[in-house]
Amino acid sequence: MSANEYTVERTTTIDAPASAVYPHLVDLEAWQGWSPWEGLDPDLRRDYSTPSSGVGATYAWEGNRKAGKGRMEITGATEPTEVAVDLVFMAPFKNASKVTFTLVPTGDTTAVTWSMRGPRPLLMRLAGPLLNMDKLVGKDFEKGLAALRSLAEAPARA
Repeated sequence: MSANEYTVERTTTIDAPASAVYPHLVDLEAWQGWSPWEGLDPDLRRDYSTPSSGVGATYAWEGNRKAGKGRMEITGATEPTEVAVDLVFMAPFKNASKVTFTLVPTGDTTAVTWSMRGPRPLLMRLAGPLLNMDKLVGKDFEKGLAALRSLAEAPARA
């Protein structure tokens, strides 16, 4: 990784097979059940493609200052081990990132890694620690993975 790029990555282990986790990632509408950014704006406007899952599926949103505005598109989906997403933020700042969810099954558990990488524009580089993407969204990734874990493990507990 160069000074011109950032990477944020978090991993968790889910006590469920990859086949139980994957559907929550490959369907953009299902993200409402675990995304750490749900609830930032109760009036958030959402627009999903039909279908909302699989390669080519899109999700656009626009909301208050906290929620911002952006668009996602699933660009790769290998069941049940990977989902790749192109993420474009339009507000409160402009940035394009590549997001990947990697699922590694081991017996009845699955290690899920959520990574995001993208360019660090000049302003971000000049702001240094103030605009450190790992510090800005790392905790959100941890919160989202914890919610995903609860959701995917729920059927096993029922």
